[in-house]
Amino acid sequence: MKAHYLGHVVFYVKDLERSLGFYRDLVGFKEVGRIFNGAAAALTSGRTHHELLLIQVGDVPGPPVGRRRGLYHIGIKVGDSLDELRQAKRELEDAGIQIEGMSDHTVSQSLYLKDPDGNEVELYVDADESTWKRDPAAVVSPIKPLHL
Repeated sequence: MKAHYLGHVVFYVKDLERSLGFYRDLVGFKEVGRIFNGAAAALTSGRTHHELLLIQVGDVPGPPVGRRRGLYHIGIKVGDSLDELRQAKRELEDAGIQIEGMSDHTVSQSLYLKDPDGNEVELYVDADESTWKRDPAAVVSPIKPLHL
């Protein structure tokens, strides 16, 4: 067996409409349909049928804070250049979303923030692919601060 790519992520969310306001209206995924009597929504970037499924569960406990086993964060590519990452940062700040970190990973540059349910989200742009094709170990390069 050989994995082709990570197909999708499913999040349980407190309030579906609030989460759609983040993932659909701010981050830019397209809603493709609802299931479970409207309590869940499938979203896509257009790459495949869906990359994200949000299921409303109401007032159950959210993700624990700090280091723990389980999901750490999801990464969403938002463009191909630092200018596009700067624009994403401006849009997030205009929407009142706090940027919790910015990193240069050599192979990509990233913004880190929380979605409405406290899940960590990385929004990133890739560096030129020749960087990691020439040196696959570049993916584990020391993380540097990013200044946008």
